[in-house]
Amino acid sequence: MMQKKVIITCAITGNITRPDQHPGLPITPQQIAESALEAAEAGASVAHIHVRDPQTGKPSMELALYREVIERIREVNRHLVINLTTGPGGRFVPGEEDPKLAGPGTTLMAPEKRVEHIAELRPDICTLDLNTMNSGEQVVINTPRNVTRMARIIRSAGVKPEIELFDSGDIHLARDLIDAGELDGPGLFSLVLGVKYGFSATPETVAYARDLLPRGATWSAFGIGKHEFPMVAQAYLSGGHVRVGFEDNLYLSKGVLASSNAALVAKARQIVEALGGEIASAQHARDILRLA
Repeated sequence: MMQKKVIITCAITGNITRPDQHPGLPITPQQIAESALEAAEAGASVAHIHVRDPQTGKPSMELALYREVIERIREVNRHLVINLTTGPGGRFVPGEEDPKLAGPGTTLMAPEKRVEHIAELRPDICTLDLNTMNSGEQVVINTPRNVTRMARIIRSAGVKPEIELFDSGDIHLARDLIDAGELDGPGLFSLVLGVKYGFSATPETVAYARDLLPRGATWSAFGIGKHEFPMVAQAYLSGGHVRVGFEDNLYLSKGVLASSNAALVAKARQIVEALGGEIASAQHARDILRLA
């Protein structure tokens, strides 16, 4: 059954997209906040936030940067749902001479450090990645024990986790964590489609993954790169919510850079509305997600 009200999440900047790939990639807290507010004006009801070092543009986990982004958004918009990442800190690069030793590019850190900003800032939502998988020549590691440690801190902060799923095994892990009482069911989930060595961005995959989720779960799906807009349509037609943004894709169409995150949101809105859907306001999103 298709959603009566469709939540559009906008993933503002991510941690993999590079400034040299798009001159308008938001870097500073002011740019990230302004881009989130523009996306909200275009129809997004959730802003998914990573932060960057303002000087280098490289990914950062600095608490002060997250705090500034939230404060800048809240000065203008009190209702937009703020979703902070906890993804950085799980990457391992095997050393060239000794693969059991971490090589350059490794970001592995204690689970508690990865959610430090969640405990302090208490956003509406935060992501919780369950994937352990190849990522290019590197590996992303999220062990059940470490995910559980993060989940406990997220729960104690009163924050709703959005479980990011990259393959079917992640769903089975999520169900085990719900059964163990570490996550609340039926849960909020996001299907990540089109990452190499993860879920394929196909209608069959969306249907398969959706049907593995706990009954009554709230879910969205999004495609990476060229898959972004086809998966907007597929997610809606399959009964889910949708996500777009510079974290996932920079183009409105082949070879045409999007001018802004708001432009990506506007196109996603057009697709959903053309298929008969209605876009959820921020307050509608709060009701759907059972947020205060």
